[in-house]
Amino acid sequence: MSDFLHADPQRVGASLTGDQVHVWRLPYARHQGHAPFRALLSAYLGMAPDDVQLARGPHGRPYLAAPQDDFRFNWSHSGECAVMVLSRSLACLGVDYEAVRPRPRALALARRFFRHDEADALAALAPDLQTSAFLRLWTAKEAVLKGLGVGLHYGLDRVPFALNDTAIEALEFDGPVGEASRWQIHSRTDASGYLGLAWRGPARHVACFLPDAELCP
Repeated sequence: MSDFLHADPQRVGASLTGDQVHVWRLPYARHQGHAPFRALLSAYLGMAPDDVQLARGPHGRPYLAAPQDDFRFNWSHSGECAVMVLSRSLACLGVDYEAVRPRPRALALARRFFRHDEADALAALAPDLQTSAFLRLWTAKEAVLKGLGVGLHYGLDRVPFALNDTAIEALEFDGPVGEASRWQIHSRTDASGYLGLAWRGPARHVACFLPDAELCP
């Protein structure tokens, strides 16, 4: 993924093409609810924020109550930051974001939710590396499941990854999520947090943006 560049959402939204995925990082506070996401969607769709009506799938995935052709999106928030992804012609598109903070139960959660070999790989790392590796795995797995439109009940262990130094590699996925080779999976770590992005389909150009003005302060 490219660096995050400051940009005007309305201008960028008008430029979204079928070979792109746009990623936005937004300041976020829980009391804002869906307002920042609705504001960004309104910029892309060319309508007033109040006219953007959202609905939820059976496992919580958001979608437009009045579908707009092939327009797709997903979002995630943690701490004081949110991430939203937007695309065209991608039925399975998901993102997960986790803010940087201590995770003392990282290994215990891996033992509970990941495959045994993944948890063992984490346990073999030095303690100061375990949290970072855990969050890279968690966000990638969640992005895939959110792209499929299912919840954690599907099983994070059914979308396994191998840890390779600072990278992760998708292994053989299980069930209706489909073959791992059909998915494009991006993992990014910076000072703000950990981001996993996934979609099922061919490779696309990923462009990353920061709003040049705060959305819904």
